[in-house]
Amino acid sequence: MRTLRWLLSFLALAIAAHAADTAYLFTYFTKNGEDGLHLAWSADGYRWEKLNGGQSCLAPTVGRSKLLRDPCVVRGPDGTFHLVWTAGWTENDIGYSSTKDFITWSPEKEIPVMAHEPTVRNTWAPEVHYDERRSEFVIFWASTIPEKFRETAGASEDNYNHRIYSTTTKDFNAFTPTQLFYEPGFSVIDATFLHADGKHWLIVKDETRNPPKKFLRLAAAADLHGPFGELSAPFTPPGLWSEGPTAIKIGDDYLVYFEAYRDKHYCAMRSRDLKTWEDVTAKMSFVDEGTPTRMKHGTIIAVPMEIVARLRAASPSR
Repeated sequence: MRTLRWLLSFLALAIAAHAADTAYLFTYFTKNGEDGLHLAWSADGYRWEKLNGGQSCLAPTVGRSKLLRDPCVVRGPDGTFHLVWTAGWTENDIGYSSTKDFITWSPEKEIPVMAHEPTVRNTWAPEVHYDERRSEFVIFWASTIPEKFRETAGASEDNYNHRIYSTTTKDFNAFTPTQLFYEPGFSVIDATFLHADGKHWLIVKDETRNPPKKFLRLAAAADLHGPFGELSAPFTPPGLWSEGPTAIKIGDDYLVYFEAYRDKHYCAMRSRDLKTWEDVTAKMSFVDEGTPTRMKHGTIIAVPMEIVARLRAASPSR
């Protein structure tokens, strides 16, 4: 009976989403990212249903390790969706592909964003956002260059000491030289944006291990490239090691999803003013929680309901 009630509730939400012509897609990976991109959809941002029968929608073919971790997708002004991802644990590049419908994808390619740094240890959690002011895309990620920022050397596990770097592009063929994007004075990783009230709110994870921090904070800027204001106090629960945030506004609420990676489950925080936060994890229903194929570090994006309808129709489970 409980399952029937849940299905009826989800059907009602799906009908509402169809009427509004808007739904939400979650791009994520499972296990180590070896099988590629996974998708889930939601009508309200709370209850999620996996697509394609839970199978990968895009298998990784680039990079030495051929992994697809930390997928991030943005919609360009022409309606094309651009996807970037972590191609491996020790790569100096990131993966890229594009699509109109999340079914047919362009040939994958490597973007060697850190190939100019011979000692770089990693290129993790890339994000891509569209800069309307400059009519270009900005891509940013976390990397450790051992000889830099010695004042915080050893702050993270395995002597990682991350900072956020970036490049820009108009066509994903030509890229500007990589530069330092964000340096908060500590090992920082998993940066993402929430666009609200005419500002760009950068959400970051303090990766400091000793003493343990591992929480999320945010700082605002009028321009996508900064400068960024003072960081807020941590807004994720104390003691909960958080990573991989992604954020969106749904109705009057700002929702920030993140992975509690030590506890192996997804969480969510909700706010209306970006100052007072409520833990709404208990209100969420994520995909395959508590299993090896559970959702990991992805991004949420609003899409036309038509895209979700096509994906559901193409699902092998149907």
